[in-house]
Amino acid sequence: MGSVEEEHQSPLVGSFSSSDHESGKPFERTGTICTALAHIITGVIGAGVLSLAWSMAQLGWIAGPLCMIAFASVTIVSSSLLCDCYRFPDPEVGPNRIRSFTQAVKLYLGDKNQKVCGIFVQESLYGAGITYTFTTANCLRAIQKSNCYHREGHNAPCAYGDTKHMLLFGAVQVVMSQIPDFHNMEWLSVIAAIMSFAYSFIGFGLGFAKVIENGRIKGSIAGVPTANLADKLWLAFQALGDIAFAYPYSIILLEIQDTLKSPPPENKTMKMASMISIFITTFFYLCCGCFGYAAFGNDTPGNLLTGFGFYEPYWLIDLANACIVLHLVGGYQIFSQPVFAFVERWFTRKYPSSGFVNNFYTFKLPLLPPLRVNILRLCFRTAYVVSTTAVAIIFPYFNQVLGVLGALNFWPLAIYFPVEMYFVQKKIGAWTRKWIVLRTFSFICLLVTIIGLIGSIEGLISAKLG
Repeated sequence: MGSVEEEHQSPLVGSFSSSDHESGKPFERTGTICTALAHIITGVIGAGVLSLAWSMAQLGWIAGPLCMIAFASVTIVSSSLLCDCYRFPDPEVGPNRIRSFTQAVKLYLGDKNQKVCGIFVQESLYGAGITYTFTTANCLRAIQKSNCYHREGHNAPCAYGDTKHMLLFGAVQVVMSQIPDFHNMEWLSVIAAIMSFAYSFIGFGLGFAKVIENGRIKGSIAGVPTANLADKLWLAFQALGDIAFAYPYSIILLEIQDTLKSPPPENKTMKMASMISIFITTFFYLCCGCFGYAAFGNDTPGNLLTGFGFYEPYWLIDLANACIVLHLVGGYQIFSQPVFAFVERWFTRKYPSSGFVNNFYTFKLPLLPPLRVNILRLCFRTAYVVSTTAVAIIFPYFNQVLGVLGALNFWPLAIYFPVEMYFVQKKIGAWTRKWIVLRTFSFICLLVTIIGLIGSIEGLISAKLG
């Protein structure tokens, strides 16, 4: 190993200020609408897409597609409101950049709201890491089972555990988590976005081929029949939670917007990127959800590509699951980097003279670029990955966990805070037409959140006790 040299760096990640870097060094943003699209698609199309066929099966042929379109529309509206909050006081030329969701809440709504928001944000980001961990394990197990069924026959007892796969994914994320920040992740997001397109196309194609093979479209207007109305409502509520998990990305929107170069104004670029990405993701969601339900009807699995509705061609199922794994490696980082930035900012402000917090050590390795290591980053990020892996091992319930996380975070993070910040940014007075419309919009979304959360918690408890 080469020599070690020590250097001092100011904050690991800057906070909002009138300058681009608190260290005083010029910082060049190079992001474009294409890189923003890659980041958004990586963040949005993830574990959630795999549960949409199951959600469609619970809601039926009318309510299912309508719910997906409704959530897409809500996401477009809320992201558009949030894009205007990146610069302050003017959304296009304001001198202050707001680089994270919680910082925006503090600036526009005050310290108390920031503390409440911070709890939801960190829980949401942490929950995404847990979800991505056990989803990756499911996909790796599905590859093993697919090959086993191909060799031994579809009735073979091909049983494999998830724990070792979760540990493997955790080990990979310990390494990947040493990526400094969003500005160094464009390549990872591009790869992850390509993977998301690949497995979405495969899921759509397999569902379409299965419908052709069946010779008819399965399913019904009412969805999967149940023994009683209460069971039907629980499943429908959980399906709403799963769909809610699949869409919003408000907590990483400002972090992505902070990578964009200007001109043109960042809010305009981000609005366009958001709209295009939601159109793309909704198209894939409808294709995967509708054709998955059409192919399997009442027997639609909870996870379209790991629930083994499909057995052949086995190599294509393996490829789809491999693409999911590669995508989730990047998706985990998209949702973890804001947590890393938040914690490292706090330590930097709290201990500005600490070498443990601020010093970087450069290792000169033969035949490789210099490796820069920060002890705080190494320790905290490793502990974070270990904890998400441990929780995923304890609660490996795909549909139920997705539903709880989606419903719990949908209204406060995707609706309430963006709407309230928009009121302050645009100085919208009470009881004006826009105020009434947005308040009504927020209230309706709150009702959906409550319904989805109740159903998903019931499902999680039943799965754990069962």
